[in-house]
Amino acid sequence: MQINHGAGQWKAGSQLSVCKSASGSANRRWARAEEAPPLALPAGRKRRQRKKGKRRKKTKKKRRRLKMAENLKECSVCCLSPWSQLQELCRLQRLRCRALGVTRRNLADFEVELLCDYRRVRDEEFYLVKWRGYPSSANTWEPRRNLRCRGLLQQLHADLARAHRRAGAAGAPRLPARAVSYLAQKAEQRRALRRWERHLNLTRSHRGRIAVENDVDLHGPPRDFVYVNEYKVGAGVALTPVAAGCECRDCLAEATLAGGCCPGASRNRFAYNEAGQVRIRAGLPIYECNSRCRCGAECPNRVVQRGIRYDLCIFRTGDGRGWGVRTLQRIRKNSFVMEYVGEIITSEEAERRGQVYDRQGATYLFDLDYVEDVYTVDAAHYGNISHFVNHSCDPNLQVYNVFIENLDQRLPRIALFATRPIRAGEELTFDYNMHVDPVDAESTRMDSNFGLVGGALGGSPRARGRIECKCGAASCRKFLF
Repeated sequence: MQINHGAGQWKAGSQLSVCKSASGSANRRWARAEEAPPLALPAGRKRRQRKKGKRRKKTKKKRRRLKMAENLKECSVCCLSPWSQLQELCRLQRLRCRALGVTRRNLADFEVELLCDYRRVRDEEFYLVKWRGYPSSANTWEPRRNLRCRGLLQQLHADLARAHRRAGAAGAPRLPARAVSYLAQKAEQRRALRRWERHLNLTRSHRGRIAVENDVDLHGPPRDFVYVNEYKVGAGVALTPVAAGCECRDCLAEATLAGGCCPGASRNRFAYNEAGQVRIRAGLPIYECNSRCRCGAECPNRVVQRGIRYDLCIFRTGDGRGWGVRTLQRIRKNSFVMEYVGEIITSEEAERRGQVYDRQGATYLFDLDYVEDVYTVDAAHYGNISHFVNHSCDPNLQVYNVFIENLDQRLPRIALFATRPIRAGEELTFDYNMHVDPVDAESTRMDSNFGLVGGALGGSPRARGRIECKCGAASCRKFLF
């Protein structure tokens, strides 16, 4: 006699059946249930059998613990390993750990790192999975029901739509080789961008988080770029630290009533209101409290030095302007957004580098000519998120010169403030050729085409040819310089 139950099979008179389905344990229990029940035993014998059963269970548990201990002897863990790495290690060694949340129920759960390919077989969707912690040779095809990674699935189908458009094979059950190659490149690019995003957020010293997105092309993280949080001092540049600070208990009140605090000491106006918004016109300097001042970290005259406070996103533009930056949060008018940071070099060094950058088609030089043209900020290789901010002839950011720990007027810090309310998701821009000092029209002029790619731009930064502007603003000047 043969009895069929789902995918499992059992024959009368046989021992335990071998199940061919994924739910083998359930079929094995069913097979045992079909066998003839054992004869009734006396109560005393039942108790002895129960005791023997308990002893066997204890012995099995002890052996299991010893085996786990033996496995752990061969296991090595890096110091300060992340939680996910420890969980993966437990699963690889088939070990359960309550503290790590690895239980019998989820011991066989593994994390999907990438979805590399897709196919449809008899109206069922299958995905080629790259598992986290395993080489590509261990990739497996998995049905949709086995995957619980909604974000990765959405990304893959968005990539599939682009791949089909590129290959002209919409609706095909299997992708052509070119489309599969595109998916693999896109998956690798996304992984590289995620690594770079993690690195940026580990490196930043400011509160605002940084996201990275590229839904346009296959460009990965920029090469030869180091994220820094403050100026990097180059050769031939000396910073003179501030020697004195204010004695104010309430900087805003004392500056308003008596014209004191750090701005008053330098015969300048207090720059901020109680909400930290700038209230002086562009072109006037901002003097903030410094490390020698008596006031604390929450002083209303400490704004730029607190760093970026908004969550921002580096994204790839779709109109040929390279990388850009958009805000993920609403920004109020006159609020501080970011500081332009890079390597401080002399003007002579800037002239030499400018000729090299022009031949490459990209420069990031910002002249610090608030009083005289002696120093320049070069953000080509060292910089913060401002490195990726694009130009616009109708910008939403404005440049201000700020002095905090260094009062040398030849070395101001360059702060960018919002000129109007900025919506979440809106791109941040400033005018590379803006004039912020009505007395000196050449003051704080951005000397850069800031990452636009194109043909060679012969000559030095101050003598280059005209560069086409791609900002798309209604008031566009058509040329950057």
